[in-house]
Amino acid sequence: MSNEIATRDEQNTVATTDPAPQQPANELMQWVESARQAHLVAQSLAKTQFAGAYRGKPDEIVAAILTGQELGLQPMTALKSIDVIQGQPALRAHAMRAIVQKQGHEIELVESTDERCVMRGRRKGAETWQTVVWDIGRARQMGLLGKDQWKKQPKTMLIARATGELCRLIASDALHGLPYAAEETDGYVHGEIAPAKAPLSVAALTTPAPAPQQPTPAAEPAYTVARDDQAPAGDWDQNAIDDSVDWKPDTDQ
Repeated sequence: MSNEIATRDEQNTVATTDPAPQQPANELMQWVESARQAHLVAQSLAKTQFAGAYRGKPDEIVAAILTGQELGLQPMTALKSIDVIQGQPALRAHAMRAIVQKQGHEIELVESTDERCVMRGRRKGAETWQTVVWDIGRARQMGLLGKDQWKKQPKTMLIARATGELCRLIASDALHGLPYAAEETDGYVHGEIAPAKAPLSVAALTTPAPAPQQPTPAAEPAYTVARDDQAPAGDWDQNAIDDSVDWKPDTDQ
Protein backbone atom coordinates (compact mmCIF):
# COMPACT_ATOMS: atom_id res chain seq x y z
CA MET A 1 0.00 0.00 0.00
CA SER A 2 2.81 2.42 0.85
CA ASN A 3 4.51 1.80 -2.52
CA GLU A 4 1.27 2.64 -4.38
CA ILE A 5 0.91 5.89 -2.42
CA ALA A 6 4.51 6.85 -3.19
CA THR A 7 3.96 6.15 -6.90
CA ARG A 8 0.86 8.34 -6.99
CA ASP A 9 2.70 11.15 -5.21
CA GLU A 10 5.47 11.01 -7.81
CA GLN A 11 2.95 11.16 -10.65
CA ASN A 12 1.19 14.13 -9.08
CA THR A 13 4.51 15.91 -8.64
CA VAL A 14 5.43 15.41 -12.31
CA ALA A 15 1.99 16.61 -13.41
CA THR A 16 2.28 19.82 -11.40
CA THR A 17 5.87 20.64 -12.35
CA ASP A 18 5.75 19.93 -16.14
CA PRO A 19 4.72 23.03 -18.13
CA ALA A 20 1.41 22.79 -19.94
CA PRO A 21 1.76 22.28 -23.71
CA GLN A 22 1.38 25.59 -25.54
CA GLN A 23 -1.34 25.90 -28.15
CA PRO A 24 -0.09 26.84 -31.63
CA ALA A 25 -0.63 30.51 -32.45
CA ASN A 26 -3.71 31.14 -34.52
CA GLU A 27 -2.55 33.31 -37.44
CA LEU A 28 -6.07 34.29 -38.37
CA MET A 29 -6.78 35.58 -34.85
CA GLN A 30 -3.54 37.53 -34.94
CA TRP A 31 -4.60 39.06 -38.23
CA VAL A 32 -8.01 39.97 -36.79
CA GLU A 33 -6.32 41.67 -33.87
CA SER A 34 -4.05 43.56 -36.27
CA ALA A 35 -7.12 44.66 -38.22
CA ARG A 36 -8.77 45.89 -35.02
CA GLN A 37 -5.72 47.91 -34.06
CA ALA A 38 -5.41 49.27 -37.60
CA HIS A 39 -9.04 50.38 -37.45
CA LEU A 40 -8.35 52.38 -34.29
CA VAL A 41 -5.42 54.09 -36.01
CA ALA A 42 -7.42 54.70 -39.18
CA GLN A 43 -10.20 56.51 -37.32
CA SER A 44 -7.70 59.18 -36.31
CA LEU A 45 -5.68 59.30 -39.53
CA ALA A 46 -8.76 59.67 -41.72
CA LYS A 47 -9.38 63.12 -40.20
CA THR A 48 -5.95 64.50 -41.10
CA GLN A 49 -4.31 65.71 -44.29
CA PHE A 50 -1.62 63.08 -43.83
CA ALA A 51 -4.12 60.55 -45.14
CA GLY A 52 -3.93 62.16 -48.58
CA ALA A 53 -6.35 60.48 -50.99
CA TYR A 54 -7.54 58.29 -48.11
CA ARG A 55 -8.82 61.23 -46.08
CA GLY A 56 -12.32 60.52 -44.78
CA LYS A 57 -12.02 56.84 -45.75
CA PRO A 58 -11.05 54.91 -42.59
CA ASP A 59 -11.97 51.51 -44.05
CA GLU A 60 -9.63 52.00 -47.00
CA ILE A 61 -6.90 53.16 -44.62
CA VAL A 62 -7.28 49.89 -42.72
CA ALA A 63 -6.91 47.93 -45.95
CA ALA A 64 -3.81 49.94 -46.93
CA ILE A 65 -2.21 49.44 -43.52
CA LEU A 66 -2.84 45.68 -43.53
CA THR A 67 -1.57 45.35 -47.09
CA GLY A 68 1.54 47.32 -46.22
CA GLN A 69 2.08 45.16 -43.15
CA GLU A 70 2.33 42.07 -45.35
CA LEU A 71 4.91 43.88 -47.46
CA GLY A 72 6.93 45.04 -44.46
CA LEU A 73 5.81 48.68 -44.64
CA GLN A 74 4.96 50.86 -41.67
CA PRO A 75 1.42 52.34 -41.59
CA MET A 76 2.33 55.86 -42.71
CA THR A 77 4.64 54.52 -45.41
CA ALA A 78 1.86 52.26 -46.66
CA LEU A 79 -0.49 55.23 -47.07
CA LYS A 80 2.07 56.98 -49.27
CA SER A 81 3.06 53.87 -51.22
CA ILE A 82 -0.19 52.06 -52.06
CA ASP A 83 -2.83 53.45 -54.40
CA VAL A 84 -6.26 52.01 -55.13
CA ILE A 85 -6.96 52.11 -58.86
CA GLN A 86 -10.28 50.79 -60.17
CA GLY A 87 -10.79 48.97 -56.89
CA GLN A 88 -7.39 47.22 -56.93
CA PRO A 89 -4.39 48.09 -54.70
CA ALA A 90 -1.13 48.80 -56.49
CA LEU A 91 2.32 49.80 -55.30
CA ARG A 92 3.95 52.95 -56.56
CA ALA A 93 7.11 52.33 -58.52
CA HIS A 94 9.47 53.81 -55.92
CA ALA A 95 7.94 51.62 -53.19
CA MET A 96 8.25 48.54 -55.40
CA ARG A 97 11.96 49.19 -55.90
CA ALA A 98 12.42 49.77 -52.16
CA ILE A 99 10.77 46.47 -51.23
CA VAL A 100 12.82 44.49 -53.73
CA GLN A 101 16.10 46.16 -52.76
CA LYS A 102 15.36 45.73 -49.04
CA GLN A 103 15.33 41.98 -49.57
CA GLY A 104 18.82 42.12 -51.06
CA HIS A 105 18.01 42.09 -54.77
CA GLU A 106 19.85 44.57 -56.99
CA ILE A 107 18.34 47.16 -59.33
CA GLU A 108 20.31 49.66 -61.40
CA LEU A 109 19.18 52.49 -63.66
CA VAL A 110 21.46 52.28 -66.69
CA GLU A 111 19.93 54.95 -68.96
CA SER A 112 17.09 57.41 -68.55
CA THR A 113 15.85 60.09 -70.98
CA ASP A 114 12.51 61.34 -72.23
CA GLU A 115 12.78 58.82 -75.06
CA ARG A 116 14.28 55.72 -73.48
CA CYS A 117 14.84 53.93 -70.17
CA VAL A 118 17.17 50.99 -69.54
CA MET A 119 17.22 49.20 -66.18
CA ARG A 120 18.88 46.01 -65.05
CA GLY A 121 18.60 43.82 -61.98
CA ARG A 122 19.47 40.46 -60.47
CA ARG A 123 18.29 38.35 -57.58
CA LYS A 124 20.26 38.15 -54.37
CA GLY A 125 23.14 35.73 -54.86
CA ALA A 126 22.64 35.47 -58.63
CA GLU A 127 25.36 36.25 -61.17
CA THR A 128 23.27 36.97 -64.26
CA TRP A 129 21.75 40.42 -64.78
CA GLN A 130 18.31 40.83 -66.33
CA THR A 131 17.87 43.92 -68.54
CA VAL A 132 14.62 45.73 -69.35
CA VAL A 133 14.24 48.43 -72.00
CA TRP A 134 11.29 50.80 -72.29
CA ASP A 135 11.13 53.50 -74.96
CA ILE A 136 8.60 55.87 -76.49
CA GLY A 137 8.06 53.53 -79.43
CA ARG A 138 6.94 50.77 -77.11
CA ALA A 139 4.68 53.14 -75.20
CA ARG A 140 3.16 54.38 -78.45
CA GLN A 141 2.48 50.81 -79.57
CA MET A 142 0.55 50.19 -76.33
CA GLY A 143 -1.48 53.39 -76.72
CA LEU A 144 -0.04 55.15 -73.67
CA LEU A 145 1.16 58.43 -75.13
CA GLY A 146 -2.30 59.99 -75.18
CA LYS A 147 -2.51 59.87 -71.37
CA ASP A 148 -1.92 63.09 -69.48
CA GLN A 149 1.02 61.87 -67.36
CA TRP A 150 2.82 60.55 -70.41
CA LYS A 151 2.56 63.97 -72.02
CA LYS A 152 3.80 65.80 -68.92
CA GLN A 153 6.58 63.49 -67.66
CA PRO A 154 7.50 60.75 -70.11
CA LYS A 155 10.83 60.14 -68.39
CA THR A 156 9.20 59.30 -65.06
CA MET A 157 6.59 57.07 -66.69
CA LEU A 158 9.23 55.14 -68.61
CA ILE A 159 11.11 54.49 -65.36
CA ALA A 160 7.91 53.34 -63.67
CA ARG A 161 7.13 50.91 -66.49
CA ALA A 162 10.67 49.52 -66.49
CA THR A 163 10.57 49.19 -62.69
CA GLY A 164 7.37 47.14 -62.69
CA GLU A 165 8.60 44.79 -65.40
CA LEU A 166 12.04 44.31 -63.84
CA CYS A 167 10.73 43.69 -60.31
CA ARG A 168 8.31 41.06 -61.62
CA LEU A 169 11.16 39.47 -63.51
CA ILE A 170 13.69 39.13 -60.68
CA ALA A 171 11.63 39.17 -57.46
CA SER A 172 7.94 38.49 -57.98
CA ASP A 173 7.86 36.64 -54.65
CA ALA A 174 8.71 39.86 -52.81
CA LEU A 175 5.62 41.69 -54.09
CA HIS A 176 3.01 39.49 -52.35
CA GLY A 177 0.29 39.71 -54.97
CA LEU A 178 0.89 43.35 -55.94
CA PRO A 179 2.94 42.82 -59.10
CA TYR A 180 1.94 45.99 -60.95
CA ALA A 181 3.11 49.51 -60.22
CA ALA A 182 0.37 52.10 -59.74
CA GLU A 183 1.73 53.97 -62.75
CA GLU A 184 1.11 50.84 -64.86
CA THR A 185 -2.48 50.18 -63.80
CA ASP A 186 -3.86 53.68 -64.28
CA GLY A 187 -6.52 52.40 -66.68
CA TYR A 188 -4.18 49.99 -68.45
CA VAL A 189 -3.51 46.32 -67.93
CA HIS A 190 -0.98 44.82 -70.37
CA GLY A 191 -1.67 47.77 -72.64
CA GLU A 192 -5.42 47.15 -72.83
CA ILE A 193 -7.97 49.64 -71.54
CA ALA A 194 -9.67 48.31 -68.41
CA PRO A 195 -13.08 49.98 -68.09
CA ALA A 196 -14.58 50.44 -64.64
CA LYS A 197 -16.98 47.65 -63.74
CA ALA A 198 -20.39 48.33 -62.27
CA PRO A 199 -21.00 46.51 -58.96
CA LEU A 200 -23.11 43.39 -59.21
CA SER A 201 -26.35 43.08 -57.28
CA VAL A 202 -28.57 40.13 -56.34
CA ALA A 203 -31.29 41.47 -58.62
CA ALA A 204 -28.88 41.66 -61.54
CA LEU A 205 -27.85 38.06 -61.01
CA THR A 206 -31.34 36.60 -60.50
CA THR A 207 -33.48 38.59 -62.93
CA PRO A 208 -33.95 36.58 -66.15
CA ALA A 209 -32.68 38.17 -69.28
CA PRO A 210 -35.42 39.81 -71.36
CA ALA A 211 -36.58 37.83 -74.36
CA PRO A 212 -35.16 39.14 -77.61
CA GLN A 213 -37.66 41.20 -79.53
CA GLN A 214 -38.77 39.76 -82.84
CA PRO A 215 -38.27 42.15 -85.71
CA THR A 216 -41.55 43.58 -87.04
CA PRO A 217 -42.07 42.43 -90.64
CA ALA A 218 -42.14 45.26 -93.10
CA ALA A 219 -45.53 45.98 -94.62
CA GLU A 220 -45.84 44.68 -98.14
CA PRO A 221 -46.32 47.41 -100.72
CA ALA A 222 -49.77 47.68 -102.27
CA TYR A 223 -49.83 46.63 -105.90
CA THR A 224 -52.35 47.82 -108.52
CA VAL A 225 -52.97 46.04 -111.78
CA ALA A 226 -53.93 48.07 -114.76
CA ARG A 227 -56.06 46.26 -117.34
CA ASP A 228 -55.35 46.81 -120.97
CA ASP A 229 -59.11 46.91 -121.86
CA GLN A 230 -59.85 49.69 -119.36
CA ALA A 231 -59.16 53.33 -119.98
CA PRO A 232 -57.39 55.31 -117.30
CA ALA A 233 -59.69 57.08 -114.84
CA GLY A 234 -60.97 60.39 -116.21
CA ASP A 235 -60.56 59.45 -119.88
CA TRP A 236 -63.54 59.20 -122.23
CA ASP A 237 -63.97 55.62 -123.54
CA GLN A 238 -66.20 55.65 -126.61
CA ASN A 239 -65.98 51.87 -127.10
CA ALA A 240 -67.39 51.26 -123.60
CA ILE A 241 -70.29 53.56 -124.37
CA ASP A 242 -71.14 51.85 -127.65
CA ASP A 243 -71.05 48.36 -126.04
CA SER A 244 -73.14 49.29 -123.02
CA VAL A 245 -76.61 47.75 -122.75
CA ASP A 246 -77.68 50.15 -120.05
CA TRP A 247 -77.49 53.25 -122.14
CA LYS A 248 -78.33 53.85 -125.79
CA PRO A 249 -78.61 57.14 -127.56
CA ASP A 250 -82.15 58.23 -128.48
CA THR A 251 -82.29 57.67 -132.24
CA ASP A 252 -85.97 58.64 -132.56
CA GLN A 253 -85.29 62.25 -132.02
